[in-house]
Amino acid sequence: MGFKVHSLEAADNKIKTKEKKKKKFSFCFSFSSFDFGCSASQRIKNEYRHILRDRDPPTHCSGGPVNYSDDLFRWNGVIMGPSNCPFEGGIFFLSIVLPKDYPFKPPVIRFITKVFHPNIDKSGKIQLDILRKKRMWTPALTIIKTLLSICSILTDPDTRDHDSNPISAMYRTNREQYDKIAREWTTMYAME
Repeated sequence: MGFKVHSLEAADNKIKTKEKKKKKFSFCFSFSSFDFGCSASQRIKNEYRHILRDRDPPTHCSGGPVNYSDDLFRWNGVIMGPSNCPFEGGIFFLSIVLPKDYPFKPPVIRFITKVFHPNIDKSGKIQLDILRKKRMWTPALTIIKTLLSICSILTDPDTRDHDSNPISAMYRTNREQYDKIAREWTTMYAME
């Protein structure tokens, strides 16, 4: 885009000026139609603005750039452990790296907080179809929608494709033991 953003207000002013000149809505502003001229940084700014202004934000997750003025492509995310599961009461932090061709490719998201879960490995990598299978990702997805999908697997793990995963096997065959260990990890790593 050719300008350095020093604040959200400056970004708003630049985008509003550009919007007035173009007088059209594109994918990066409305999420409803494609405009291949939309840059990743414009889309990311718009998503962040939406998060900040949302009057009815998701209750279990949020995110934002680590440093808005220096790098829009590196975000931190947070997920509050959903109710009625071993993760309840936990605060889980995530690293989100957006590719330069976002939203046409998915972000790379990893848990920073340790989690005992069939779809999350030791390094925090998340086994979620929209993140690992390119054909499952769509530019209509946003960072928040992706975080909501991650919240969903916390309460409803996908254990179909993970026969070699001992945590997945435990979830299917000894749910009581799985819940106990997942709760212990939540207490140890996600609660202060």
